[in-house]
Amino acid sequence: MGTTLAEKVWADHLVRKGSDGAPDLLYIDLMLMHEVTSPQAFEGLRLAGRKPRHVDQLIATEDHNTPTVDIDRPNPDKTSALQLSTLEKNCKEFGVRLHALGDADQGIVHAFAPILGLTQPGMTIVCGDSHTSTHGAFGALAFGIGTSEVEHVMATQTLSLKPFKTMAINVNGKLPADATAKDIILAIIAKIGTGGGQGHVIEYRGEAIRNLTMDERMTVCNMSIEAGARAGMIAPDETTFEYLKGRPHAPEGELWDKAVAYWKTLKTDDDAVFDTEVDIDATKLGPYVTWGTNPGQGLPITANVPVPADIADATKRSAAERAIDYMGLKPGMPIKDIAVDTVFIGSCTNGRIDDLRQAAAIMKGHHKAKNIHRVLVVPASSRVRLQAEKEGLDKVFEDFGAEWRNAGCSMCLGMNPDKMVPGERSISTSNRNFEGRQGKGSRTHLASPAVAAATAIRGTISSPADL
Repeated sequence: MGTTLAEKVWADHLVRKGSDGAPDLLYIDLMLMHEVTSPQAFEGLRLAGRKPRHVDQLIATEDHNTPTVDIDRPNPDKTSALQLSTLEKNCKEFGVRLHALGDADQGIVHAFAPILGLTQPGMTIVCGDSHTSTHGAFGALAFGIGTSEVEHVMATQTLSLKPFKTMAINVNGKLPADATAKDIILAIIAKIGTGGGQGHVIEYRGEAIRNLTMDERMTVCNMSIEAGARAGMIAPDETTFEYLKGRPHAPEGELWDKAVAYWKTLKTDDDAVFDTEVDIDATKLGPYVTWGTNPGQGLPITANVPVPADIADATKRSAAERAIDYMGLKPGMPIKDIAVDTVFIGSCTNGRIDDLRQAAAIMKGHHKAKNIHRVLVVPASSRVRLQAEKEGLDKVFEDFGAEWRNAGCSMCLGMNPDKMVPGERSISTSNRNFEGRQGKGSRTHLASPAVAAATAIRGTISSPADL
């Protein structure tokens, strides 16, 4: 029987096969680090008198706690400032490469690594961050780990794991012009639920996936964790190779040819069997948006907020009632009637150059609606910011009335100065809409950059077709 892409990468990194129910031991090619989940791991090494096993396979950046304005001034949040300074001290002591705030290569941990060519097909990549699944867009087996596991990888460059189950999500057909990568993944999560991928590595397949750019593929894989999956992967192809060629850490010359030859083998065999398969008709997709308080509570933008009384399943009915109450919505109201206060374009899901270009193309020549208090546009990395400014996108955003910020996680989560206040409602290109995710009492609707930009123009949740 053939093997899947995930199984091939797993086998290529197997140090020791577990027996009698014990986990396998896998070699880890690259570990990414940031200021939130690394302090305890560094302290563990320090207490044990250890040094990193392969320090050249560790790389850190500052992202979660970083301010996105006035970055040359003292951080106004004492907790954030302490976490950032602690990372800087730890990296200096242990010799770990760090791209700190102000560095041209600084950015969200899942955005700066692909730009540098650090993320490559067939690698095993881990980070103390759930959205590490982003790197699976390159055909890497990439997943988030806990703090104790971060310490284990630092000390041994290995990780003990039991094999994951495999799931194929086949997105068949051509994506309509008004649908985006974000709409694909929101539609998938709405279909299978936030626990639908639990224990699985998802491989995204089909015509619609193959036609995506690398930035778009990263958007899809990024939100695999929101479906409960351990990782998401897309088989590498010419689009992948073209993206990587010439990047700082990509192979060169003869090594490039050898790498591509290996990368071309990283695809699921025709006779391989997945534990689970799901089919999505791409031709029927359009703009999606979440109405509730988890990424699975999403619907086409043309739909209405659910009526809990019409939901037969008691658990789902109760969840819908709670979500509608928290979000301050009326059952059955059109999603397009929902007015928002704040627009956030950024995050490791949708803060890449393709996303900013998409938003700028819609905003150009317009100005934000009167009821919109603020529009934050935050590039996912400093390199993305520099590229956007080279193309004049920053001028488009500023003319629109948006705030053009420095790179960082920003309003994706309430861990830095970019927070929302109780009752404030956002349309956000990020990945989570849990209660209080963007600030205590905040209300979040997830959407694509296109929908976020159109909403910023009209003031209510809108698609570009509504302009």
